[in-house]
Formats: sequence, structure tokens, C-alpha cells
Amino acid sequence: MTAPGPARPRAVLLGVQLPDVSDGEFASSLAELGRLAKTLGLEVVGRVTQRRDRLAAAAVVGEGKLAELARWTGGSGVVPTGPPGARRKPARDEAKRTPDAGEAPSPERDDDARFPRSEPQASGESSRPARSEPQASGESSRPARSEPQASGEGGAEGAPQLASVVLIDHDVTPSQTRNLERATGVEVLDRSAVILSIFQRHARSREARLQVEIARLAYLAPRLRETGGGKDRQGGGIGGRGAGESQIELDRRKLRDRIAELRAELAGIERDAGTRRRRRSRSGHTVALVGYTNAGKSSWMRALTGSGVRVEDKLFATLDTTVRALQPETVPRILVSDTVGFIKKLPHDLVASFRSTLDEARDADLLLHVVDAADPAIEAQIEVTRQVLAEIGAGEAPQWLLLNKIDRVDADAREPLAAAWPDAIAVSARDADDVARVRERIRSFFERDMIETELVVPYAKQRVVGEAHAACRVLSERHDEHGTHLRLRARPEVIARLRAAL
Repeated sequence: MTAPGPARPRAVLLGVQLPDVSDGEFASSLAELGRLAKTLGLEVVGRVTQRRDRLAAAAVVGEGKLAELARWTGGSGVVPTGPPGARRKPARDEAKRTPDAGEAPSPERDDDARFPRSEPQASGESSRPARSEPQASGESSRPARSEPQASGEGGAEGAPQLASVVLIDHDVTPSQTRNLERATGVEVLDRSAVILSIFQRHARSREARLQVEIARLAYLAPRLRETGGGKDRQGGGIGGRGAGESQIELDRRKLRDRIAELRAELAGIERDAGTRRRRRSRSGHTVALVGYTNAGKSSWMRALTGSGVRVEDKLFATLDTTVRALQPETVPRILVSDTVGFIKKLPHDLVASFRSTLDEARDADLLLHVVDAADPAIEAQIEVTRQVLAEIGAGEAPQWLLLNKIDRVDADAREPLAAAWPDAIAVSARDADDVARVRERIRSFFERDMIETELVVPYAKQRVVGEAHAACRVLSERHDEHGTHLRLRARPEVIARLRAAL
């Protein structure tokens, strides 16, 4: 009998439905937060929701819902009064006890606690208990509370489902995060922190890691005081601190210096990436796959190019841009690039940091906007993608809408989709006929503006012949005493460039 694997850390979701958000949009957003939690390796055991005109200034939700949330975590449900750094007194039976390995530590933590590591720490690296590890049954010695029962979110019915982390479906202020942590006794992550944590785990290349680290530090900068970054202590220049400079100011200055250093390194990588894009555009056509995360862009990348790109049913499984030639290859070559996916409320710092990656979409000759036709929030997802494309300057590029995963859509639901988006292409990346149809349309798109012409290339400039074979369709080639005669079919700008080289 196979031994069961370690239990996943448990999470409870917190969402507030504001007046301008419909029931469908709210349910879809909360379901998406659940998928983000799954991608982060968490098990969602419950949800706490509330309708409000706006987020509560103190702790996002009202007192009643805060108490309900605390029952999911074993917290007090009350924001303690007093200085932010004040710790709650432990129960009398806990005063002499060493904390269990799965027990949630104090809300006063270092900066990295908000972004859990994707790999376990080496032995002896840190003795601090991991906040996201669940407690074993019977381990906790917290005072007895009315514990919520399983409600279909996860776990066996009737079993206590204490969560070790709270995920908020909003971006909240540092003080709101601190108050929630003090009331629940567990770690609290807002939507941006969750997305940043996923990006940090999935970044593979040096460029992606730099981009995520810049966004992470920009997120942490205003939260230094909330995460115990330092106290107002005066110094006189010892250890690099200026006269009268507090510890929190010193920490923030170090963060700014580190961000500047990372941006300088990223700028060098971006220059190289820009050079590669310009070279590709000179030798062929470019197509960029864009769209909401998990819409199926990587599946289409694999189908169109035959590449072994990573395809996984997770949000943000792919962060690095991949460029491959359309298969079977055409002349000139058509290059397809797979870009990072978008999501609602994508942190602005991430968009800014990944601008060089998203430039693949801005500089592409054609955009394939891939959407999940089976997702009930398809309209909102299309709008999010279009907003991000407009933000990076790619809103006016030629664009096709691919209603992907059409095989998962009922026949009755296909007609409304066709009516809403009459120019869209209903396809499935799993259907070979659909893939062949999209491939042929791409090839026809780039051939529509081609013209035929003849060039005579002197033997002294035979390198132009090589460029012509790479960038044009060579219909015929012959040689005489004047040089090489080429009959070409290509775009007007390509032919103009070849003539200028002669």
C-alpha cells in the first residue's frame, strides 16, 4: 500500500462583492483565485464573502465576517489594540511550550515570508517554522473554538479544516493586511502577492527571474514597516547610515539601490532581445500568441510549430518567451512566439517588468488572441487582454480571435459565441483539421501583399542572393555574364531592401 503524500497547506478565500460587480463576475473572480491557490500548491478549504459598498478600512470586511474568517484559521477574530508590533499573549498552557512545526508564526515576519520558497530550505538554513505548512490533527494547542466543517471545498466531511493562509481577492493596503493577520493568526496574501509568488516559482530564465524580482521588491517596498523591516532608530553614520537616518529609511534605500541594480542588468538583456527581434523581422514574418493565462497558448504553440514547449493545466505555467518556426516551414519563414499570459488585476509592476517580453507582441506582424471559449468569463478575459495590449502599444496590430477549446462548448452555446464574435475562429488545438486550417490562414495572410519582381545580382554582391533566399520565395534562378537573375515573390519592403543593397 502506497503511503499518502504530505498534506497540502490549507487556504481560505476572502472576497468582497462591490456594487459594480455582478454575481457572475464575482463568482468567476473567486473561482480564479482558487485556481491561483491550486497553482501555488494550496488546498482551498473554505470561502468567506460579503457584499459591501467598499472594502472596510480596517480589515477589509466587517466584524461579523472577520469573526467568521477567524473560525477558519483558529484566530481571535478581533484586531488587537495597541502598537502594530504588539504580540498577543500566549495562552497559559502555551507559555512554556515550544511552537509546533506547523504552527503559524507571529505576524511580525521578514520580507520573504510573503513569498514562500518553491523548494524546501536546506537543513539548518532556517529554524523558523514555515507558515504555509498545515498542522497535523491534534497538534494545535490553541484554545478550543467553533471550527468550521468541510463544505465541499476539500477534506473529509466533518473534519476540522483549519487554514494556514488567507487569500484575498483584492489588492489591499499594508495596514489591512497586518490587521487581518493579527485577527486570524495566519499569513494573509492579497491577489498581487499570490500572483507574484506564482511568477517567482515559475521563472526559469535569467531574464524572467530579474523581471519577477524587480516586481517583488517594488511590492515589498511600502510594506517594510508592516513586515518588521525596522524601527525608528537614530544613527550617526555607523555602518553606512546617515546622521538621523532611521532603520526603515535605510532598508528602503537598500531596496531602491537593489531595484536599480537589477534594472540595469535587465536593460542589457533587453538590448540583446531587441537585437534578436530586429534580425528575425528582417528575415521573415512574426506571429505572437497572446491571451489570458491558461487559455491554451502553449498548446497552440506546440501544434503550430511541433515544438516541445511546456503545456500544463496551471496558471502562468510559462513565463519565458519561446520562438519557433511554423511547421512545415515556409519561405520566407514564419516565426511564432508564445508570450506570458495575462490575468485580471495583473500587478502593474509585473507588466512594467515584463515589458521586454511583451515587446514580442508589440513588434509582431500578426497577433493570435487565444481565449478559452468554454470559460464563463470569456468576455471579461478578452477585455483584460485587450487592455494590456493597448498598454504596451500593441492594440492596433492585426489580430485574430481564436475561440479555443470549442470542443468543450455545447452545441447550443456555440451560436451565442458566433453572434458575439462573428469574426472569431472557433477551433481546438487538439483537432488536427483546426490546426491545419489556422496554419493555412496564417500563410495566406502573409502572402496577400506579396508582389513578384526580378532582380539581377552582380557576382560581386552574391550575399544578396543568400538574403533573397532567406526572406523571399525564389520562383526561378539563372546565371549569365551579368550575374544572377532571380525571380522573387516577397513583400514590397523586403524587395526595396534588397534593391537598396545592390
